[in-house]
Amino acid sequence: MVVAAESYVLQRVRAIDPVLQCDRTVDVWVERGSIQTIEEHPISVPDGAEVVDASRWVLGPGLVDLYVHTGEPGYEQRETFESLGRAALAGGFTQVALLPSTDPVVDTLAQLERVQARQQTEQTPLWLPLAAMTVGCRSESMTEFAELVEAGAIAFCDDAPLPALPLLRRVLDYLAPLQKTALLWPRHAELAGLGVMHEGEHSLQLGLPGIPASAETVAVAAVLEMLTPQSAPVHLMRLSQARSLELVDRARQQDLPVSASTSWMHLLLCDRDIETYHYDPALHLYAPLGTDLDREALIDAVKSSTLSAIATDHSPYTFEEKTVPFAVAPPGAIGLELALPLLWQHLVTPGKLSALNLWTALSAHPARVLNLKSPSLQKGPEANCILFDPERTWVVNANTLQSQSSATPWWGQTLTGKVLGCWLNGSWMATDKG
Repeated sequence: MVVAAESYVLQRVRAIDPVLQCDRTVDVWVERGSIQTIEEHPISVPDGAEVVDASRWVLGPGLVDLYVHTGEPGYEQRETFESLGRAALAGGFTQVALLPSTDPVVDTLAQLERVQARQQTEQTPLWLPLAAMTVGCRSESMTEFAELVEAGAIAFCDDAPLPALPLLRRVLDYLAPLQKTALLWPRHAELAGLGVMHEGEHSLQLGLPGIPASAETVAVAAVLEMLTPQSAPVHLMRLSQARSLELVDRARQQDLPVSASTSWMHLLLCDRDIETYHYDPALHLYAPLGTDLDREALIDAVKSSTLSAIATDHSPYTFEEKTVPFAVAPPGAIGLELALPLLWQHLVTPGKLSALNLWTALSAHPARVLNLKSPSLQKGPEANCILFDPERTWVVNANTLQSQSSATPWWGQTLTGKVLGCWLNGSWMATDKG
């Protein structure tokens, strides 16, 4: 692609910037990986610059993923840092927060440093290490928060259902002076029981054990009751219920330090799709797919920013692990390479979300949750942004995916929308090989 040249002008590209809250058609001059000019009116082409017709493309800041599973260390047969990095960039994610639930768990300085050692300067996203809140993610004793923060932990998360409330209260007390976010999965384990999908008419029809909505909403309410305006920031992950959104919205109106996110798949699918996709084990997810009304409420919450972010919750598994009956399959599915194309295709194109709504929930707001600077299309050195073609079609298969895993209900299907490449610290990396 021509953008590999040292100097080029992207003409008539659609530029989306959540920080500036603008969606406009511009000309962009890039030289040596730095945005020199970005203007709405046509610009004079500098001497020696290549001209690229970018009228079909979208230029935006790199995306930020709030929680992602990597197989390494311990589960390299599922995903390695190398394959995860390729998958992230192919999906437009230039910053990726890594869940600590590896083997061993990221709960000590040694394990945190091991993750940080995998950071490379080129051709890989910026890894954002999440440290465990409790030793071994077992909800028994707290980790050394201050030491882990000093060593570079971005935030804290056990990637497990909500721990015992007395322990959680202590966690929030200790994190408050550090002002690091606690990412919590609000799930009442006893209420959830052995359920594998949302409890309702479809679980009865399909003969699958259900998880009541209260397994999530009771846990959400319990967390919110523990917060004060002075508490450590709390982020509720994997929300799937309309009632949960009502509780979060009320808490935000009271200026409580809480934010929330949902998985991208919960914006596209609902519980009846388990039958539509013939019990595909890739639809057995950490938070079960809710009803169609829940799905619509989640979309509305992205518009209103009650949901701060959309996460991929990328969860790679081997073919053998997922090729089992729905109820015994491990929960989770891949998403890094699929989220932006499918959300754009099914929500932005039909007008259910604006392009700015989507990009904000995938970029600026996730960065804010983690207390990071929000990515923006700014003039200056070392661009960090992506180029997306919302009209390019491609087939999801082993030849097109960078992830080692095939755990997705969209396997073999033709999608519309593809990330063409990323600028990482000013270096261009093409991700679309077509």
